Amino acid sequence: MTTAAADDAGHATPALIFALVALACGHMLSTLLRTIPAISLDLMAADFRIEPQALASLTSVYHFSFAASQIPVGAAMDRFGVRPVSLALLAGTVLGAVASGFATGPESFAVGQLMLGVATSGMLMCPMTLAAKQLSAARFGLWSGAILSIGNVGMLLSSSPLAFVIDNWGWRAGFWISAIGGIMVALAVFVLVPNQPAEHKDESSPLSQMIEVLRLGLSRSLRGLIALALVSLASSLVLRGLWGGPWLMQIKGLSRVEAGNQLGAFTLAMIAGPLLVGMIDRRFGRRRELVAGTHAFAALLLALMAFGAPHLPIAWLFGVTVMPPSYDLMLFVLIGLFTSAQPLLFGMSRQLVDAQVAGKALAAVNLAFFLGTALMQSVTGAVAALAGLPAVLLFMAAALAMGVVIFLAYTRTLQNG
Repeated sequence: MTTAAADDAGHATPALIFALVALACGHMLSTLLRTIPAISLDLMAADFRIEPQALASLTSVYHFSFAASQIPVGAAMDRFGVRPVSLALLAGTVLGAVASGFATGPESFAVGQLMLGVATSGMLMCPMTLAAKQLSAARFGLWSGAILSIGNVGMLLSSSPLAFVIDNWGWRAGFWISAIGGIMVALAVFVLVPNQPAEHKDESSPLSQMIEVLRLGLSRSLRGLIALALVSLASSLVLRGLWGGPWLMQIKGLSRVEAGNQLGAFTLAMIAGPLLVGMIDRRFGRRRELVAGTHAFAALLLALMAFGAPHLPIAWLFGVTVMPPSYDLMLFVLIGLFTSAQPLLFGMSRQLVDAQVAGKALAAVNLAFFLGTALMQSVTGAVAALAGLPAVLLFMAAALAMGVVIFLAYTRTLQNG
């Protein structure tokens, strides 16, 4: 089956475009599933009879299993091909969504989250791998951005539309709809994605590959990038996928749909941000300063959001009990824009290592992104239980600032480009 092949010049044929879009819809499903708790955490916790903070820590199971599955899933694609791996992952996603929807307590919900983390771990790698094999370097750059943008639509679906669904049919409906979506995406992949022969690029075991990636990630050359990667994606995903909804509903008194509207604006900024940062990077070529500056400013914005809570400094400065929701909307949009320099860390990793280990360097950065998200989600649950939601934002701001400091310390000799 070769209907999705590119032409000799590395251009995308219509068949390949349909195949990439089908696979990218799997990534969209992944981003939807990982952000459902942001808009339904209170209802889920009430059903399970546990504190929302405890449930928030429990949802980190998703990100831990997601991070741990990155390299084994990548190895499976090399050995079996994109199509069979994608279909297997989509089947697991449907089962995980059903298990989460049927959960009756924290234990059964954790099982569903574990299943979803493993099953969705390759949803971004599948379309990226097919595009990398079929397209020229220039075309791949274009399509990698398109795949990410299609994927982030899932976070738009988990804002106002999901809030409406939850208000009318309950939080479990979000998982039922996701399961139906998984079946539809699987059918599209089955019909549109070519069944290409596997390429045995690396015959070593997934465990040995994982050890090699970890060793490279801990090396001095990548230490600064890994330190920032651990808190970079985490700061935006944990805010968007977990604490943004409770902050707006509990601290600012918004309804679920109103909170969903603000999170939707946050998501739009996260979609547009990488394009803007990419243009700035190409125009000025000061990548190290751009990455550090944007993340430092994002840390400041998180602190400003925290201090706008009732009776804290920003509210006191403006002479109000609490800063209005429009203040948070502005900060959400700016945080979405300024944390969008994350993809530049991939490009920087290729400057810091030899060409023969560039692939493992990219894997190390990718692993750090999702492992950091899992750690941040787990720790902030404990912080919320001990000190409240403003402390969560301040903790995230401090972690991001520390990542910037370590990044700058270890990348002093890096040439911009």
